[in-house]
Amino acid sequence: MRTKTLTLALVTLAAAALPLGAAQAEAKIGVVRMERLLKEAPQAQAASQALENEFAARRREIESQQKDLKAREEKLAKDGAVMSEGDRRSAEKALRDGQRDLARKQNEFLEDLNVRRNEALGQLTRNVLQEVQSYAKSAGLDVVVADALYASPAVDITAQVLAALQARKVAPPAKP
Repeated sequence: MRTKTLTLALVTLAAAALPLGAAQAEAKIGVVRMERLLKEAPQAQAASQALENEFAARRREIESQQKDLKAREEKLAKDGAVMSEGDRRSAEKALRDGQRDLARKQNEFLEDLNVRRNEALGQLTRNVLQEVQSYAKSAGLDVVVADALYASPAVDITAQVLAALQARKVAPPAKP
């Protein structure tokens, strides 16, 4: 909080020290809603689809293993009473081992998915920020503010940046 107060005081002093002509010139300001850009940009949908395609096989493998374990568990519950003690123990051990293996695969899957999702989000954010800067320069804006608490529709440039992103449609990021 103290840093904000100090910064505000310095900005006020700097504004007061400007020559009268410069103080009268209006700054052209634009506001963007980053959440909307990151959600609606075609690059976001392309990255999401690429992640889905990349991890679909592993997801199907995990789902298949879950179904197999559930079937083995039901079979053990149904036939466990009539099995010999050794067979029942062996089936229980195999079931526990399978559950541990499944839990490990699920954890690895989630970790890998999160890493790739963060990489894709980082690349998408860089692309969106680059497009915002490009639009701001071409529109002659002096300042662009992201996610303001309130912004008049007159200064909201989100739709224009989104249109530029849609026109650009960059291919999804390559797999590392």
